[in-house]
Amino acid sequence: MGTVVIIIVVAILIIVMKSIKIVRPWQKAAVELLGRYEKTANPGLRVIIPMFEKMRKVDMREQVVDVPPQDVITKDNVVVTVDAIVYYEITDPVKVLYNIKNFYMAVTKLAQTNLRNVIGEMQLDESLTSREKVNTQLRMILDEATDKWGAKVTRVELQRIEPPVDVTEAMHRQMKAERVRRAAILEAEGIKQSEILEAEGHKQAAILKSEGDAAAIKKVADAEKYRKTTVADGEAQAVEKVYSAIHRGKPTPDLVAIKYLESLIAIANGQATKVFIPYESAQTLGSIGAIKELFADKQG
Repeated sequence: MGTVVIIIVVAILIIVMKSIKIVRPWQKAAVELLGRYEKTANPGLRVIIPMFEKMRKVDMREQVVDVPPQDVITKDNVVVTVDAIVYYEITDPVKVLYNIKNFYMAVTKLAQTNLRNVIGEMQLDESLTSREKVNTQLRMILDEATDKWGAKVTRVELQRIEPPVDVTEAMHRQMKAERVRRAAILEAEGIKQSEILEAEGHKQAAILKSEGDAAAIKKVADAEKYRKTTVADGEAQAVEKVYSAIHRGKPTPDLVAIKYLESLIAIANGQATKVFIPYESAQTLGSIGAIKELFADKQG
């Protein structure tokens, strides 16, 4: 009797242990009743009916698929070795359990196939410089394909795009030649700019010198003009003063004749052998009877 009780107790304990399930925070579980999907269990303590119900847990965390390296032929017929990493997360545990048998293998093969297609549509240089473009295209293709499997591809990263050794060496030589060419162009541009700046400097110096000379000439001309104007003004003022003084003194014709004679004497004192007297002067001197004696004394 005691043995039977012990067996019953052990059986009950086993049933209780089998019926209690714990779903972790990063998990969800599909509960099957007699082999048929019944419900989805969220994280926490869950109880099922042993032998009748079965729980299948699914990891909901983001996971990674390492796509093995493979040889891919580019559009310009260059064989390159390519490998990538695919990050995904499960969005529907029911689909990932019942719509695909081996999700990991399916994603790996799908990534390899589409990686060949994407790289095969590009030239070698484009594939080497367009990693972000390849990543985006591949992610969109995989995300669309895995949607019916209850998964979402979050990102795709190319780890390596490696051309053959001879192509790599040729690319290195090409890059070196390109660097040398750019250096020569920069050096020539520097010399050109230096000569242009030097010529501009000479030009500006010549312009400034010409402007300075022109300004100096203008100042000298202005000073000479001012001097002549000042002298002319002074002479005009002197003549005006003399003329005013003469008019204020009210000279008589006799006084004018005497002054005129004094001027003729000054003229006769020169080295000239002949003296021409204007006709108007002869009329002026006609009023003085002593002009003959004055010339006689001068000749004596």
